[in-house]
Amino acid sequence: MIIPRAVRRIKEKYDHKAGPYASLFEKYDGDEVVSLDCETTSLDVKQGEIVSIGAVKIKGRKVLSSDRLDIKLKPPKSLTGDSIKIHKIRESDLAGGIDIEDALEQVLEFVGNRPILGYYVNYDIRMLDKFIRPQFGFGLPNKAIELSHVYHDIIKWKSVGGNVDLRFDTISKQLDIPMLERHTAIGDALTVALMYVRLKYGDPPDAHY
Repeated sequence: MIIPRAVRRIKEKYDHKAGPYASLFEKYDGDEVVSLDCETTSLDVKQGEIVSIGAVKIKGRKVLSSDRLDIKLKPPKSLTGDSIKIHKIRESDLAGGIDIEDALEQVLEFVGNRPILGYYVNYDIRMLDKFIRPQFGFGLPNKAIELSHVYHDIIKWKSVGGNVDLRFDTISKQLDIPMLERHTAIGDALTVALMYVRLKYGDPPDAHY
């Protein structure tokens, strides 16, 4: 039986209301968002393992580039030639990587109960939940903000009758935001953060398709 995420969240909030992570389930009323990205060995959540995690905080109009997470994990067994084609990360790039258990503790402390922003953010949340739930007994309860949805909702009125190209490279080009350290978790997290601030507080982009 598959339990709906909303129902599971209510149960987990009740189960952990007196525990060390109770604050994660409280409603967030601040003005910060966390842009987060995971690099993994597969695009299939069931088979994938996390090789790096990047996150950066956004406060209002500012990307707090110095307030970040840039975590490398120990190379998993699934780090093969095929998986390297996805994330461009080799075993040598993960030298000094930490255990997934330590990485997850850092993620929970850094993110807190802030909204999580990302490109295909539900994939990243599901990947993290895959490892967080067995270790802590709950999944991330945070509100999720999908960058491509924010982009689409802002420019859809400019492309009546046409399809909106939601590819990462296209959004970056349309917003005139350079892609930083492409195919690294921290690079993608920073790029998404800059895109989000541009969309929320800059002029709406033109729609050239």
